[in-house]
Amino acid sequence: MATVTAPAPRLALPGVLRHRAAHKLLLLALAAAILVPLANAHWASGSWPHALTVDLSGPLGRANDWIIDNRDSSPLFLYFFGYISNAVVLSVRAVYLVLLAAGWAGVTAFGALVAWRVAGVRLAIGTGVAFLACGLLGMWVPTMQTLALMVVAVLTSVVVGALLGLAGGLSERTDRALRPVLDTMQVLPAFAYLLPVVLVFGIGVPAAVLATVVYAAPPMARLTALGLRNADPEVLEAVESLGATGRQRLLTARLPLARKQLLLGLNQTIMMALSMAVIASVIGAGGLGDRVYQALASVDVGAALAAGIPIVLLAVVLDRVTAAAGEQTEQTDESAGEPGSGLRPWLYALGATVVVAVVARLAGALDWPSGWTLNIAEPVNRVVDWMTAHLYSGVPYLGGTADWAGHFTTWVLDPVRDGLQWLPWWSVLLIVAALAWVIGTWRTALTAVLAMAAIGVLGVWKPSLDTLSQVLAAVAVTLVLGFATGIAAARSDRFERALRPVLDVCQTMPQFVYLIPVVALFGVGRAPAVAAAVVYALPAVVRITTQGLRQVDPAALESARSLGATSAQQLRQIQLPLARPALLLAVNQGVVLVLAVVIIGGLVGGGALGYDAVFGLAQGDLATGLVAGAAIVCLGLMLDRVTQPTERRTKKGA
Repeated sequence: MATVTAPAPRLALPGVLRHRAAHKLLLLALAAAILVPLANAHWASGSWPHALTVDLSGPLGRANDWIIDNRDSSPLFLYFFGYISNAVVLSVRAVYLVLLAAGWAGVTAFGALVAWRVAGVRLAIGTGVAFLACGLLGMWVPTMQTLALMVVAVLTSVVVGALLGLAGGLSERTDRALRPVLDTMQVLPAFAYLLPVVLVFGIGVPAAVLATVVYAAPPMARLTALGLRNADPEVLEAVESLGATGRQRLLTARLPLARKQLLLGLNQTIMMALSMAVIASVIGAGGLGDRVYQALASVDVGAALAAGIPIVLLAVVLDRVTAAAGEQTEQTDESAGEPGSGLRPWLYALGATVVVAVVARLAGALDWPSGWTLNIAEPVNRVVDWMTAHLYSGVPYLGGTADWAGHFTTWVLDPVRDGLQWLPWWSVLLIVAALAWVIGTWRTALTAVLAMAAIGVLGVWKPSLDTLSQVLAAVAVTLVLGFATGIAAARSDRFERALRPVLDVCQTMPQFVYLIPVVALFGVGRAPAVAAAVVYALPAVVRITTQGLRQVDPAALESARSLGATSAQQLRQIQLPLARPALLLAVNQGVVLVLAVVIIGGLVGGGALGYDAVFGLAQGDLATGLVAGAAIVCLGLMLDRVTQPTERRTKKGA
């Protein structure tokens, strides 16, 4: 009788080693054991080796000189860029003259009537009050200057973004090609691309408009492409079965089905264009941004607030109007035959605006009356002076905000910066590779490592690590506050309603405005830059966290309650695990937004890459500004890859 031999028992691996992440880390450790000794033998220095750097100052300096020498004689500038510049100037001037001709009464009436037509009486009243508040603050003329600039910039951004989105939405290959371009346009800090724009177009309105278009067009492009790709395939198939051509399918099916995404793209474009109003003032945009920038230079919080409030009001009004228009898109077809729909109400609104403007002109009241202004700068500055005197260093037993900033710098920022700069360059690359590979694929890790290595090749290794330390500290504070606030808002409808207007103001307030009260309270240095970044990034983290927790399956929560789970147990064991994608998105957005403001913190002593970008713009140094901007893009790309998981597309994995 044959004997059956039992198979040899397989060697059981420890539980930790059975995880895919452990396999990845073991492979990475094996590669490091081979490559690190070789790298250390050739480049023993802990900092990035000088032999692996590329000096771009020469070619960029020559390009800078060529542009300056040929700007007034080259046909490229005379017959191409010159025509673009003239078209922008004429467009902005035409819109501004129309606004002046309508007068304060006509502009206010038109804004209120449009809001009434789109969103109802309540928003119409709010719109009228917002425009009147701009006049009461003594900012009517700067508001009209900014509005004229924004009208041209937004229209141009919408056209450019819609064309790019149309190309990406109709062609997968074009979409893949456009994606890195749009990523660069959004990640590249404004100060980095202001310099080449100024070199080509000079300081003034054209450079400000085109810089705003570069910043504001990507959301329109992305959402247009998304809307076209997500069109209902059954509707498209039905239209195609009727013999419609490709152009007819686009005009009669794809674009109408993508209306909500198109209006959302318009909304986001307006918000981003207004956020550029202050930054564009650095290169001659004028208007409200110029008032805020001048106040920043003199640390005049009252004047900055007087100019910042109209920007916030414009942003909130335009946000509410475009959002209401998006909500009504589904009702448009249903009410198409009703008497109150169609073109007639818009003609009535336009006619009423013309009547109001004519009456104001006949009464000689086009300009805002000088006696109808309210000076808030002096009382605000008195409050700020009191806060500075009592909070800056006068809090009993607690020191003051200056002491807190100093302690934060000494206990957090300095150790993190010194620790990052102390690490050998190859260990930083290994840490980046490990983080990116554990949560993503080998392609994710390779992209992150190449982005970090490019920073060293550009010769800005130490300043980049300084910026990275500020970003990490700000992100840590933002996530702690944002997650705690988001959890509280998700569990209380009343708290969320009370928090919503605060988040709206924080998101629409220009970035420069944050820096002024922060500098008044914390002084100049890296801590104020971090504080401003936290205030700017916190609303997005709170909103995403709240939305993610509220979208958790109610059945899972009900099941946990039936088993006797407490509220804290439901949060830890059900809500947070199920909301993990939203929480990771909140981390990703927090990193991107913090990086944007930490760079602007170079104006208030943040140093590092932010200072290099600002210095390059101020001195016309193309090499310094562009190298710092490229390093910021690489830093943002690396942080995006190590904070946003990438799903494997094949079963075999990476």
